[in-house]
Amino acid sequence: MVRTVLRLEIRGRVQGVGFRWAMVEQARRWDLCGWVRNRRDGSVEAMVAGPPEAVDRLVAWARQGPRSAVVEAVDVFADEGTCDAFEQRPTV
Repeated sequence: MVRTVLRLEIRGRVQGVGFRWAMVEQARRWDLCGWVRNRRDGSVEAMVAGPPEAVDRLVAWARQGPRSAVVEAVDVFADEGTCDAFEQRPTV
């Protein structure tokens, strides 16, 4: 099975708006694994892995985020990693 692994850095008004919770819900809906966490600089970081089409769908979702978010930029990087589920991690 083809699998894509990406790391996302999401900037804008993305903390305190339910971004992480909503991303977990979307990722689980599309059977992706990985993690999402807040960063002390006000951004959100995520690692997502799964079938390329589903990963692309989550990246597109991240560019909008939940209703109260204002996403200014999403930087996408190729990454490596293994995972079994999609989880919310503590702030770093």
